[in-house]
Amino acid sequence: MAFNKKAHLRDNIEAIRIAFDLDREGRTPTPSERETLESYCGFGGIKAVLNPADKPEDVQHWTKTDSELFPLVTELHGILRSGSENTAEYDRYVSSLKNSVLSAFYTPPKVVDALAAAFKESGVEPVRLLDPSAGTGIFSEAFRLMAPLCEATHFEKDLITGKILSHLNPTETVRIEGFENIEARYNGYFDVVASNIPFGDVRVFDPAYSHVKDDAHRQASGTIHNYFFMKGVDCVREGGLVAFITSQGVLNSEANRPVREWLMQHADPVSIVRFPNNLFTSTAGTEVGSDLVILQKKVPGGELSGRQRDFIECRKLSNGISVGNLLQTFERVIHTDVKVGTDPYGKPAMEFTHSGGESAIAAELRGMLREDFSRHLDVALYRKHASQVEQSAIQSMGYEPTAQDWQEMNEILDATNEGDKELFMQSTPEDYLQVELSPKVEAKVARPEIHTSLNFDFSDPVLPPSQSKEPTAEAKVMEPAYNLQNEPLLSLYDLFGLSAEERTQINPRRSNRTRRRTEIPQPKQSPQETKSETPLDWREELMLNSRQKNREQETKAESSVYPVADTRREEQLENLKREMEREERAKPVPFVLPQQGLPKHYKEGTLVTNADNRIGYLRDLNGFRPLFHPLELLPQQQKRASLYIEVRDTYHHLYLNEANTLRENSALRQMLNRLYDDFTDKFGNLNDPKNLDLIKMDAGGREILSLERYREGKSVKADIFERSVAFNTREITHADNARDALAASLNKHGTVDLEYMASLTGGTADDLLSELKGKVYFNPLIGGYEIADKFIAGNVISKADEVQKFIGSHPDHEAAKESLDALREATPKPIAFDDLDFNFGERWIPTGIYVAYASYLFETDVKVTYASSRDEFSIAASGKNAKIWDQYAVRSENRLFDGLALMRHAMHDTTPDITKTVRVGEREVKVPDGQAIQLANSKIDEMRGGFSNWLREQSPEFKDRLAGLYNRTFNCFMRPEYDGSHQTFPGLDLKALGIDDLYKSQKDAVWMLKTNGGGICDHEVGAGKTLVMCCGAMEMKRLGLANKPMIIALKANVHEIAQTFCTAYPNAKVLYPGKEDFTPANRARIFNEMKNNNWDAVILTHEQFGMIPQSPEIQRDILQKELNSVEENLEVLRNQGREVSNYMLKGCQKRQTNLEARLKGITHQIATRKDDAVDFRLMGIDHLFVDESHKFKNLTFTTRHDRVAGLGNSDGSQRALNMLFAVRTIQERTGKDLGATFLSGTTISNSLTELYLLFKYLR
Repeated sequence: MAFNKKAHLRDNIEAIRIAFDLDREGRTPTPSERETLESYCGFGGIKAVLNPADKPEDVQHWTKTDSELFPLVTELHGILRSGSENTAEYDRYVSSLKNSVLSAFYTPPKVVDALAAAFKESGVEPVRLLDPSAGTGIFSEAFRLMAPLCEATHFEKDLITGKILSHLNPTETVRIEGFENIEARYNGYFDVVASNIPFGDVRVFDPAYSHVKDDAHRQASGTIHNYFFMKGVDCVREGGLVAFITSQGVLNSEANRPVREWLMQHADPVSIVRFPNNLFTSTAGTEVGSDLVILQKKVPGGELSGRQRDFIECRKLSNGISVGNLLQTFERVIHTDVKVGTDPYGKPAMEFTHSGGESAIAAELRGMLREDFSRHLDVALYRKHASQVEQSAIQSMGYEPTAQDWQEMNEILDATNEGDKELFMQSTPEDYLQVELSPKVEAKVARPEIHTSLNFDFSDPVLPPSQSKEPTAEAKVMEPAYNLQNEPLLSLYDLFGLSAEERTQINPRRSNRTRRRTEIPQPKQSPQETKSETPLDWREELMLNSRQKNREQETKAESSVYPVADTRREEQLENLKREMEREERAKPVPFVLPQQGLPKHYKEGTLVTNADNRIGYLRDLNGFRPLFHPLELLPQQQKRASLYIEVRDTYHHLYLNEANTLRENSALRQMLNRLYDDFTDKFGNLNDPKNLDLIKMDAGGREILSLERYREGKSVKADIFERSVAFNTREITHADNARDALAASLNKHGTVDLEYMASLTGGTADDLLSELKGKVYFNPLIGGYEIADKFIAGNVISKADEVQKFIGSHPDHEAAKESLDALREATPKPIAFDDLDFNFGERWIPTGIYVAYASYLFETDVKVTYASSRDEFSIAASGKNAKIWDQYAVRSENRLFDGLALMRHAMHDTTPDITKTVRVGEREVKVPDGQAIQLANSKIDEMRGGFSNWLREQSPEFKDRLAGLYNRTFNCFMRPEYDGSHQTFPGLDLKALGIDDLYKSQKDAVWMLKTNGGGICDHEVGAGKTLVMCCGAMEMKRLGLANKPMIIALKANVHEIAQTFCTAYPNAKVLYPGKEDFTPANRARIFNEMKNNNWDAVILTHEQFGMIPQSPEIQRDILQKELNSVEENLEVLRNQGREVSNYMLKGCQKRQTNLEARLKGITHQIATRKDDAVDFRLMGIDHLFVDESHKFKNLTFTTRHDRVAGLGNSDGSQRALNMLFAVRTIQERTGKDLGATFLSGTTISNSLTELYLLFKYLR
């Protein structure tokens, strides 16, 4: 059946509409809606969704074939907008949808059904199934029909497909994220991993793979299909199966040999089947070769079999086609026709087709799998490691008595008296004794999603009792076999600080219940049963009780003196009852979440109080629902813990409230002081040894310990108890002069607010303007005054023109006339045409001039366009002639670079990448074609040189216009001149520094920083950068321009900077940690010292700064913006319409995906070396002084000049990315650009790229 794009697109749109409706209405789909959801097939065959469809005129950029889909794509975007809460969410949906075009080819259901049926016929019925690229879940659906007890886990990265999958499988585990996010605990967990996996040269970031150096893992990280294979084998347990439909390149490509070798070290090949190229025609409208590869995991090691070696090897046939050894004959290929064609990369390949349709393909597949499974599947190995899991799942959830059981119970009842029978009839087994979990049940509940506790479920199956009716002499005491899934246990030993040695001295009393749990010899079990050791069951207990009563009666009858009542039975029952109550109280229970959600500072192991005012700790915060693990505390410890929790929660609430609102919260601060004082009055300081054991039990306790600081051996409260430390609370209410008032106005309002300034000085606006004459100017463009440093800067010619227009309509405005005179005086002298050097391809030159030159050079009409968003020229000719085809062309081994292509390189100042094929041994490799490249460069130089000559031949009027354009475009800028001579620097101790005054350059630099809120100080060595940082930081603090500035410097210089700061400002409150403060054990404390106190400056080394965790939110935003820059390039391609193929669009989309993986990798390198502590955003740092800033020059950037020496690494470094995160955090906090000061004597060492990247930091 032919693929109908319009019909499939319509079905997809309707499915997406229903999915959003189900979200809004919070319900499950009806049968008809479910049918519509199941018809969703993704957009793998509908590449038109990559085209722009935001407005009606976008259709002109569509090809004629795709234009009929424009209304449907427009409708699709409308549904996505209406279903999104905001623009950011809509953008994520669109981005995810476009990424799915890369590999969203849905498998025909009949083929998957055949695969699942073959598994069942071979005795493979998985209990744990993983589909790592689930689509709409057809694999799990097929396996569930064959194995009803199958529990499936789905991963689906596409947001829209994942939403539909969730509604189709509401009771299954559906994770809408990439397979690379699966946790390590799932290694060796699943019985079967099956899917149609994505394929292509798309990078995947997985920390477990990216940091492994072997060729296989490196290869897998760069190709998504290889990654899925290796990760799938990791996730399946021994004997388990991996069944993937994948690209033919896995077996055919020589480059994938390391991956195949790794696979054969860890698995055996069960079946290899090659599908016809038209398998996906009906579901994706594309013809692509694919293979079904089924592997069975084994223990690594041992000699490779011949079949394994054939799996690894591939060879090139005489026609140039590469093929795996297992597929050299057509016996392993489902097909009716074959011919030689090309693969998706243009390389020779065999093209197989099948004329019988999906049903015929599925039938052949089932027959091939049946044969392969009978020959190559080790069913015994599969069952050996699956038996416990599968049989425990197959057992009923309750105990089913056998005929023998009923017979034994009747015998017991016959041997008892009437009172015991009545007791038996009224009691349940649970009233007597809990049973121990059997290994079978333990296997069943050992799933990572299920959380075990100290109490057991009596609905679990119980094994038959022993034939022996009484404990034997050999019976031995058993301890309860609890399974806590490796969770750390918090006990009262920990609470009271008892060491391991002290604990061994405590002899706990053995309870009656423990003494009664005896091991009874078991009868020989059938092979299907799992051996288990059980205590006395309730029937045996009843018999023993009856015999004990008979003995008591006999003793009573024989006694002729006062009878004595035997109370041991009652004591045992009472003790058992109390113990069961204690165990019930110790059982973990779901934690009732507050209405506003779980507080941000809650994490694994956090101490909390539940609704019943019990103290416990939290676990499984990332699971379905957090669990509360109660602790049994003495009354005094209960009070201590409860009050501590109130102090901790109030502190976090106060800090976050003030950090988010930037307003003081007096009520919360008073509450924090009251609670803290109450705690210390009753229990002493937080850091007292008697409190440390409790506080360190709490996951975030170390942060609370920083609420106390020690001065001269005495504990004092941190600054947060007195004032906000999250932002600057000091409101400037007075200024001694107009200059300070100006700085305060710029900080608070960002403008020259004369009314506000007058309120600070007590003078008038005229007094201020008189004192600030030459420092501020009237700017008619904003209708107010502006500082000279900003007004007489930038494009002064354009500003002068605007002011002239204003004076034309306001001839009596004296302030505007003064501004015009200042601008004209600052205007640079014009440069004549003869003194200019024009380069071919400069962006400021109008494209019309390039059109005229290209038409002159090629002697035909040429069209030149420039896309500014991508910084790229496009050149086309209505008709090509000999000059284009021959005179200005270069022919390589595989293609012709015509004159238009070389002119494009000339305008971009790049060189074409021309290669040729040479033989190295038995292999053919591509190498640069030096002769062709040299010829191409000579023709490019001819074009570039000819442009300058052509310009000089033009008319004088043309030259004057071009020179005037240059002067108005470039020779019009004035650099700001900052004059800081008026500053007095209160608090600066010049005498202690041993100097008379600061240098003028230092004063000017500080004034620039105060005026702009940061910048770049390019001062040579010896110019006094240290004092610029110290004075700049202190002035910003004094004027309220910054609340908590931070200085970072080289390790060799940081001590001198700290010493200079304390000398210059002896009364300053400076935090200068030593290297011992940044050991792993102390980092959390020093980070909280930064957060909870009001410092005039914090001074760190570059390395210490790099250890500060960065805000995950900022990291996510920066990542998205970097990806958006690639999206801009995509937009340019789309807007070029018919000149751009879908293949080019798809390629650019792939580059976007690869960029995402690379940026995630750099982000992970930073995140994995951080402590779980307060992040940079919460420290309150609002300005960074970066000494020797050239150490942070390697930010990511994009360029087409990949062969220019000195440009640096375009991928960037983790040190620079960490700095970008910090600067963006400050900018988000202040709502302004800059936020940092970069100081260096070598701002530019290799290329202008370094200066560009500094400006990228500052925005």
